[in-house]
Amino acid sequence: MTFASKIFETRVIKMADREETILAGGRHLFPILPKAFDGIRQIGVIGWSSQGPAQAQNLRESLDGSGIRVKVGLREGSASMKQAAALGFTKESKTLGEMYDVIRESEMSLLLISDAALAENYRTVFAAFRPGTTLGLSHGFLLSHLRAQGEDFPKDINVIAVCPKGMGPSVRRLYEQGRAVNGAGINASFAVHQDVDGKAIDYALGWSVALGSPYTFETTLESEYKSDIFGERGVLLGAVHGIAESLYARFVGQGMAEDEAFINTAESITGPISKLISRSGLKAVYEQLNENEKAMFRAAYNASYGPCREILEEIYDDVASGNEVRSVIQATRRHSAYPMGKIDDTEMWVVGERARANTQRNYAPINPETAGVYLACMMAQVDVLKDRGHPYSEIANESIIEAVDSLNPYMSYKGASYMIDNCSTTARLGARKWASRFDYILKQQAFPSIDKGIASDSAPFDDFMSNDIHDVLTVCAELRPSLDISVVPR
Repeated sequence: MTFASKIFETRVIKMADREETILAGGRHLFPILPKAFDGIRQIGVIGWSSQGPAQAQNLRESLDGSGIRVKVGLREGSASMKQAAALGFTKESKTLGEMYDVIRESEMSLLLISDAALAENYRTVFAAFRPGTTLGLSHGFLLSHLRAQGEDFPKDINVIAVCPKGMGPSVRRLYEQGRAVNGAGINASFAVHQDVDGKAIDYALGWSVALGSPYTFETTLESEYKSDIFGERGVLLGAVHGIAESLYARFVGQGMAEDEAFINTAESITGPISKLISRSGLKAVYEQLNENEKAMFRAAYNASYGPCREILEEIYDDVASGNEVRSVIQATRRHSAYPMGKIDDTEMWVVGERARANTQRNYAPINPETAGVYLACMMAQVDVLKDRGHPYSEIANESIIEAVDSLNPYMSYKGASYMIDNCSTTARLGARKWASRFDYILKQQAFPSIDKGIASDSAPFDDFMSNDIHDVLTVCAELRPSLDISVVPR
């Protein structure tokens, strides 16, 4: 995919057999942000869920001294108003107001309220936009909902998206850490869905730079929502939760001590496996193993790839057809009366809390069976997105980079619930819905195949070793800042 900017210098990079245009970010670009935001005097940040606090603070800091105001818009009297005020967004400073008033008075408004709330109120929201202004999204969910209703965005406004490849707390945390390491942050995709004044591309790129994105790649709003909603239900959140639970039960059932089972599953994934993938790529995990462990990895990989892909194909089809979006809206309505239940009271996560508190424990190993199952699911997700025509940058970020650099550190810190419930309502619902499916199918299909020694088809592993994604990750690694996220609250 290619795009041109009037303000920023872009780069063309080779991704396996394709070329993509990207923008490499960094704080050295902050002084030219006013040029990118030509004609914008105020940016409204609407909503205070996972992304709202992070984006509002990052934008305010990046645009400090530019004359462009960042103003938060929320429901009058909501608890979020007090939270925003505690971070310095106040009515007295004219940086906090009622959401519809903020939209009406802003040249650019970023809609970061929950997906379900946006689906319920989009007509009123659209009516508040003045012609020629810009509507910004960090998720393509609304496009899917509008298509299901036979409707569209107003034709007289810009519609753009900048979608950070990580939860809101990660967007803020890496931005803060990036004050010392230029360019440190969360990668983002961008999309221009409507451009009424010829400025939409640079508005989107300026927004991404101001959030601290190390590199920004192009997608479409449709491609983004399909890959994003799919990815959350897959290896980013739902699948990794189901994989960890199923492996923990398997290892305990084989006689492993509970603490050791936790360390060999969840901590193996979030520790050495994720760190190796982040720095050295997927093959590095396999190459770290001895010959016996490599045989165990191959058996686990070959047995798990097919079952995981079966569910991932189903998830993608449900997202593409709109069924998953409808499910989220319906579930949100139910949960207004019956809140989402906790997901960290199972034996595994109770044991995990104890294991993490033991500062004398040995660091987690690369368990070859855990690694084989986890990478099989990750690669099945990569292959589904590739077969459906998604760009390589999107595939790598939505299946691998976001997992190991943004999300898994939160599971390592405080468990699956802490990771999942720091994300959007859409992600939280999807993870809860699909995690058990991965848990079940691995127990029913993959593990019996391993135990019976019938996982003899070597095709999945052979395909893994020759997959184009390895070359793609090498390119992505060259763009990665030399900084790992610190998830410990400040």
